Amino acid sequence: MIVRFWFVFLAVAGMRVIELRLAKRNEQYVKALGAREFGARHYPLIVLMHVGFFLSLAVEALRKGARPSRRWPLLFPLFLVVQGLRVWTIGSLGRFWNTKILIVPNGQVVKKGPYRWLRHPNYVVVALEIALLPLLFQAPITALVFSLLNAFLLSIRIAVEERALAALTDYREAFRERPRFLPRLRGEVAIRKMRQAESSGQMKNSP
Repeated sequence: MIVRFWFVFLAVAGMRVIELRLAKRNEQYVKALGAREFGARHYPLIVLMHVGFFLSLAVEALRKGARPSRRWPLLFPLFLVVQGLRVWTIGSLGRFWNTKILIVPNGQVVKKGPYRWLRHPNYVVVALEIALLPLLFQAPITALVFSLLNAFLLSIRIAVEERALAALTDYREAFRERPRFLPRLRGEVAIRKMRQAESSGQMKNSP
């Protein structure tokens, strides 16, 4: 059982190391395009939170023998889906993906991939992973504590990121109808469009 834990733990940690290297390479690329960095003050706290998450996960899980959860058959496939969303998100952003907030002035935001439905699919991935990974190995305290910490830090980061994107790119217009974290159902979208059409018609008919 402990072998399964270390396999998953090291695989995820290894992916984070690869992502950091990718982020560094992408940072050099976008800065050559004139990108500006935002949120530099809170970025070290995010790094510290993620390091603490892995340490807490290892300690809590190993203290309990690193036994897989009884809900493994449900949780692990969901965890794999989340990793697929992570790869899709990174691939959609291409060389503009980063762990930092780096924005090229007068640029256009990416609207393909999961960004067709959400403003922040990457943060959805992070939130789900922080909850799911500890639950796979019966570490609920880590899941709860770091989910709360992550939510707090993301509330700061997203505010900074959205202000910067709105000021320097077409973000406000492009993502006006997109929710932040949960995609709208088709019915909700249709109702919203009908209301907008009715509102537009009333404005045209008003004296």
